[in-house]
Amino acid sequence: MFARLLALVGLSILLGGCGGGGATLAGPIGSEAPSQDDQYVIGPGDGLQVFVWGHDDLSTNVSVRPDGNISTPLVEDMRAAGRTPTQLARAIEEALSQYVRSPTVTVIVQQFVGEYAQQVRVVGQATEPMSLNYRSGMTLLDVMIEVGGLSEFASGNRARIVRRENGEETVINVRINDLLNRGDMTQNVRMRPGDVLIIPESVF
Repeated sequence: MFARLLALVGLSILLGGCGGGGATLAGPIGSEAPSQDDQYVIGPGDGLQVFVWGHDDLSTNVSVRPDGNISTPLVEDMRAAGRTPTQLARAIEEALSQYVRSPTVTVIVQQFVGEYAQQVRVVGQATEPMSLNYRSGMTLLDVMIEVGGLSEFASGNRARIVRRENGEETVINVRINDLLNRGDMTQNVRMRPGDVLIIPESVF
């Protein structure tokens, strides 16, 4: 099963590289333009490197506290959770401008946990059900590789993705067996932050 997953990864890369002027794959993959959802959003537990150019005494490594805040030299209780690294850097610059002339700040995420709404959760009959940090461009195949494929008793073709956007819940039926066993790339849907992939057990 895992070898088949790796073969499918190679196939998807090969097909992606042959897109110059040719027909594109049918289905959801690649049909969505990158959006703000693709930007990593900092969450509690993330490890951050805050670098203030030209001021080593103000640069530090911090962890985002459970309350979503961080404290750095000269800046106490700065809200980090819910912001992108760039947004947080600009907020720290604004706070430091009271003490430093034209500060330039870079925030680098070194340990990723992410906000709950930024995770993709896999429940049911995966080999290793788990929560995954959403990554830009993540697809169903990427998720299945992360969880080690389907379990022995999975009914992959009855799987579904539950997605909540703008207060509304959408259910997307996916055929994971067809994706993994037949290489049906039309089933390789693009995932979104907060998606829940439910894989039911086979009915005997």
